[in-house]
Formats: sequence, C-alpha cells, structure tokens
Amino acid sequence: MTGSFTLAYVPGVTPGKWARVWQERLPETELTLVQVTVAEAAAKVRAGEADAALLRLPGDREDLHAIPLYTETTVVVFPKDHEFAAAEELSLEDLAEHVLWQPLDDTLVWDEVPGQPPVERPETTADAIAVVAAGVGVLVVPQSLARLHHRKDLKHVPLSDAPQSRVALSFPIRDENPELIEHMIGIVRGRTANSTRGPAAEPAQKQAQKQAQKQTPKQAPKQASQQRRGPAPQQKKQPAKRAKPRRGR
Repeated sequence: MTGSFTLAYVPGVTPGKWARVWQERLPETELTLVQVTVAEAAAKVRAGEADAALLRLPGDREDLHAIPLYTETTVVVFPKDHEFAAAEELSLEDLAEHVLWQPLDDTLVWDEVPGQPPVERPETTADAIAVVAAGVGVLVVPQSLARLHHRKDLKHVPLSDAPQSRVALSFPIRDENPELIEHMIGIVRGRTANSTRGPAAEPAQKQAQKQAQKQTPKQAPKQASQQRRGPAPQQKKQPAKRAKPRRGR
C-alpha cells in the first residue's frame, strides 16, 4: 500500500513504538509524526493537516471520533527540598495550603481546584514547571508530562483522588482515508497483523483459502469414486484341501 499518513501528537505522548510497527507492516506508506500543542491537536485534524492525532481527553471533539487508549497517572510536581519531599503519595487535602499552578494548556478537568489560587495562569506546562523549580507553588499534571519536563531539582509523586486524563486516537468522522485509519487503529490497539478485524486481515484470509485448495486433482475424484461404489466386497475364504493318503507298495 502506497501513500502517506500524518499523525499529530501532543507533548508527553510517545508514538515511537507505534511508528515502528507501522513501518514493519506498511513499509511503502510514509508515516509523518508531527508534535503539536494541546490547543492545535483537534484543529489540525479538522483542517486536514493531520490524518489523526494522539491527544488527551476530555477535549475538543467536534466532528471527530476519539478512541481512548489508556489512562494516565496524575502526579504532583514540587522541588526536591519541599516539605513533600519524603512523601510517596499525596492527596488533595495535602495541597490545601499550597499555591497550585494551572497552565492554560492543562487538560485536567477539576470539579473544584484544590490549593491556593495563583496570581495568574502560566501559558504552558513548561512555564509552570519553571515557576515550581523557582520554589513557588506546586503543579498537578499527567505523569508523562512530568517525565517530559524532568529536572534534577524537581520530584513528582502520585496524587490520589485527582482527575485523570486519557490519551486517545482522534480522527475525522467523515474520513477520506478509512483504510489507513483502520491500520492505525489496529496498531495502537495492539492488534496483530493477521487480526480478523480490519484490512490487515485480508492477506491471511486469502492464504488460508489457498491452503484449502491445495488438494491434488487426483485425490478428489478418487474420494468421490469410493463414495459411489461403496466399500469393496470381502472375498470368501476357500476351505483348505485335504492331503490324499499314500498307497503302499
């Protein structure tokens, strides 16, 4: 299969393993990976600048399908010399007296934001990380973003009872390249190349049909002939002949 496919992805999502599988299964179809901001991801797909996008839910899903792939762990980021330094896990109550930064590209949906409200909201997660590293407040993000912006002077631990984000594959409801989309869906969902679902299964099905047709031409007529004639009649056993007695001289 020839052609090309553009896959956009937001920061923190790592599409490398899926790209390798794509190259193995569709070596003649070029896959282009494009990192985009959270705000751009859905718009790129709707505008046709990307065939699909790996983004976080909830988010902008107008005119788009979204297939959830996995749920991310939510963590708290703070300086290594912070009072939380010895903690292995924190709760929302632990954040009550601390400034909690909420960047504009935050995808977590809060019923009620914990902690003390900041003076302003940083533009990006990277900006918020820099402020926390300066010793001001803490930040709550998906673990993949904490790892992406890892710094030696910062630490992160899981936050219990916090909202979580889900990474999903998003593509247009009216897709112009459904066959390639099906291939990508199969890859990100972990289907094998010979799965019975999707276009990738067709070669395997054809191969099975060929195997079934490998019966030799002589074999089939022979079986049919045997069925018509029925079983071969059994031969009757002949009684053994008695030896004649010898006459004396």
